[in-house]
Amino acid sequence: MNRLRRSFSWLLLIGWRCLSAPLAAQSIPPLPGDFADTTTAHADTVAAADIVDFLRTSCRLRLRPHEADKLASGGHFVWVIPQVGYSLPTGVLGQVLGNVTFRRPGANLSSIISSATYTQNQQSLLTITSTVWTPGNRWVFIGDWRLMHYPQATYGLGMYTSTERVVSMDYSYLRFYQGVLRRVRPSLYAGFGYQFDDHWDIRSWDGRHDRTRISGYEYGIEGRSISSGVAMQLLYDNRSNSVNPTGGQVLNLLVRTNKTALGSDTDYSSLLIDARTYLHPRPGSPNILALWSYNALTLSGNPPFLDLPSTGWDATSNLGRGYIQGRFRGKRLLYAEAEYRFQISRSGLLGGVVFANAQSVTQPLTQQFERVAPAGGLGLRIRMNKVTRANLCIDYAVGVGGSHGLFFNLGEVF
Repeated sequence: MNRLRRSFSWLLLIGWRCLSAPLAAQSIPPLPGDFADTTTAHADTVAAADIVDFLRTSCRLRLRPHEADKLASGGHFVWVIPQVGYSLPTGVLGQVLGNVTFRRPGANLSSIISSATYTQNQQSLLTITSTVWTPGNRWVFIGDWRLMHYPQATYGLGMYTSTERVVSMDYSYLRFYQGVLRRVRPSLYAGFGYQFDDHWDIRSWDGRHDRTRISGYEYGIEGRSISSGVAMQLLYDNRSNSVNPTGGQVLNLLVRTNKTALGSDTDYSSLLIDARTYLHPRPGSPNILALWSYNALTLSGNPPFLDLPSTGWDATSNLGRGYIQGRFRGKRLLYAEAEYRFQISRSGLLGGVVFANAQSVTQPLTQQFERVAPAGGLGLRIRMNKVTRANLCIDYAVGVGGSHGLFFNLGEVF
């Protein structure tokens, strides 16, 4: 049994590398809630633990323990994790995840997350998302870069679509989003960015017939589509750890103006309103009630079909657990979610969540919200790093119309 358990552990963590190296000699005083306290203050206090501690103690694997003072002294963590997973839009997938977490003097935790993925559905993805804070939180750089070949099913526009009437799409995709914001008040940032979406080799078909319209929409259905625009952004974020927030609020307002002068196919503008808050129902409890509101609105013009607001196409691809990516699409999208996060083990190694969400998009003819699609589920959390509190998230969610599935994520969903 010990041999079997040890073999399973090596399969789980094959290729795991958890490196720490100092970036600066300057001592950085920790901010409240930056990272977990891994010490034991009283005899009856249970020390924080993660998957590395579990494997070291129960399976006697020679893994390097985490050192909490690395981040406090300017160090960084680098993870490279090969894994096999599953998602509704991809089927079985093989993936290599890379994560760098570090902290500049007097700043929030910065993170750079990258992944290379190949899926059962012959999709290939290379993604890099980043949030980098400069010393003292004076500036923040936010990036979302993707290169994808992504054949995928779509179901048309509006809320009255059906999974029995599928339109297949095949395309390649380059996304380059980069924003730069400067602090104007404590926790309040303002700035500009550039956002570029290029879809090419677009082919849409139903059965054996090519499609030039979907739900009567003709923009970006075949050939190539480009959206290129300048973004103005206002961000309020008083969280000190975005990987797994223990409190605070976020309000992100972003107006994007796409212009043919910048290479866009058409002139159109959009507004994103992303709000989040993290509450403790009982004082002193580690359990958290997290609330999320995400609203993507087309203000004017006609975006290409693949750039319309859609289920699962937010920056982290987490919107709408319970439904396949791209299930609902329209010119305007409203979304709300609540998640209760609780500890299962006192060490924090295991946790759980229950959640519920609801979404709606406008109808293609009336541009009105006429129907809501709810979903809900529960999930398991496995602490991968007790210092940054990064979790492996495994969720099962159920929506309407027979929709259901498993959803995986590294780091909290929001």
